[in-house]
Amino acid sequence: MPAVKKNTDLVVESSVTHEQLENARRLQKQVGGDLNSALIKLGYMKEKDVSVGSSGRQSVPPFELDQFEIPADALNALTMEVCLKHRVIPVSKAGDTLVVAFADPSNLAVRDDLRFVSKCKIEVVVAHETMIVKAIGKYYKKEKNVKAQVDELEETEEAFAENTATQAQALSDNEGESPIIKFVNSMLVEAVNLKASDIHIEPYEKRLRIRYRIDGMLIEKIQPPSGVGASLTSRIKIMSKLDISERRRPQDGRIKIRLTKNTEVDFRVSILPTMFGEKIVMRILDKSNLKVDMTQLGFEQAELDLFRSRIAEPQGMVLVTGPTGSGKTTTLYSALQSLNDPGVNLSTAEDPVEFNLDGINQVQINHEIDFGFPEALRSFLRQDPDVILVGEIRDLETAEIAFKAANTGHLVLSTLHTNDAPATISRLLDMGIPGYLITTTLNLIVAQRLAGRVCKNCAIPQDVNEKILLEAGLTKDELPGLSLFRGEGCTTCNGSGIKGRVALFEVMQMSGPLREIVLKQGTPIEIKKAAIRGGMKTLRQAALTKMKTGLIPLEEVLATTLGDDQI
Repeated sequence: MPAVKKNTDLVVESSVTHEQLENARRLQKQVGGDLNSALIKLGYMKEKDVSVGSSGRQSVPPFELDQFEIPADALNALTMEVCLKHRVIPVSKAGDTLVVAFADPSNLAVRDDLRFVSKCKIEVVVAHETMIVKAIGKYYKKEKNVKAQVDELEETEEAFAENTATQAQALSDNEGESPIIKFVNSMLVEAVNLKASDIHIEPYEKRLRIRYRIDGMLIEKIQPPSGVGASLTSRIKIMSKLDISERRRPQDGRIKIRLTKNTEVDFRVSILPTMFGEKIVMRILDKSNLKVDMTQLGFEQAELDLFRSRIAEPQGMVLVTGPTGSGKTTTLYSALQSLNDPGVNLSTAEDPVEFNLDGINQVQINHEIDFGFPEALRSFLRQDPDVILVGEIRDLETAEIAFKAANTGHLVLSTLHTNDAPATISRLLDMGIPGYLITTTLNLIVAQRLAGRVCKNCAIPQDVNEKILLEAGLTKDELPGLSLFRGEGCTTCNGSGIKGRVALFEVMQMSGPLREIVLKQGTPIEIKKAAIRGGMKTLRQAALTKMKTGLIPLEEVLATTLGDDQI
């Protein structure tokens, strides 16, 4: 395929194909930012190439931020807020001259602004936006800022100990003056910068604990004084538009914050009354971390081809199963994005809508007005749909309507909470779905988990007893020459040895022999045996494959998947 010619959106001479460019534009619509960032995220270009291309056209020298240590006197010339706002970072200072790395060196208004703020002459070098943001997080040390907010809270703890609803409302009216508001804002930004998936705020009798879930593990980063618990809860309720006077019942809300001009992050807030106060869990929904390219999900090639072929069929049902936080939404969104075409009518019923997808009709379920999944599905069937996504099949009524839609010319995608793919069949039968309807309608079941990835910065060889490996599921033929790795623990991975996560998939298609067993209402073990004979790799086998390639340690294999001993 011929390379794409110079485009006004591109800042690099690169052999980007037309197909790659279209994929990047679709991603850009979903997560915002410029086209270059989307091309880099998809792996079609490198950050260094973008910086070099940009600097060449602007006659500005490129700067490699990751190969240079920025001195403190340069960093002191600009605040972190100014750097984030303009996507710049100072790299050196000599006398009254400040050298600043720009993502967009053509923006003369920003130069003037920096000149005024720093009282220095500004010399410009260019670096990619992603590298600048990473450098801002590295050098301005947001964690220290959060610690400073904790210290300020401790100084004013008595002022918050007897917080009332009136005082809480006053907090929202005086954001510039309240230490609680500064602390909450710093906490939210810190969690996003650390790529946490959740924030847990837990009140106990004598302390208040705050933990971040990073790469699947809860890590305690900060511990504010216990006396500010009520004020902290009230502030988060105000941001979530919840009732601050209600402390006896659970509440659910949502917070949206804008970190930069093109970056918005949503927080899904759940509040639960406990013995010593209200526990808060905030799920972080960061569009920039959403991978909508199926090739990046972690499928093996054969499984990816099978998944693509089944979601391309004009009718039937594809189910994705797994526990909460296993990446089901990402998998379904990637499937929707691959089907997102002007000639296709796509509708989703979600509770809640986690990410906004351009070109897809997304419906928020609202149980307060008796608008649930069944009601949404009935409405969809009057809207001439081609593809329907049901956030979760929770009851028989929803399942019956979904199967009816899948059996009458529509493609239906949905999720279930089951332990593995074969168990999904038993779950549907238990709900009351007839076996003949399952065999004629269900095309594919995908079970998935997320396993911790070995930190590349501190990876070391791992010696494991052969007996343990054999018990885990490896054969004797696989042991010779096997090289395993684990993370030793470093600052990059918070001492855990794990940095990032990788998906494990168990893909089960409804073959002829499998349909016969389902019609006979076979046991989950019989269904699993038939699926394996048909070529299915279990979750444990998928984990062992990732372990043999050095992606995950043995501990993650054992922690995230069950053995196949019972087969």
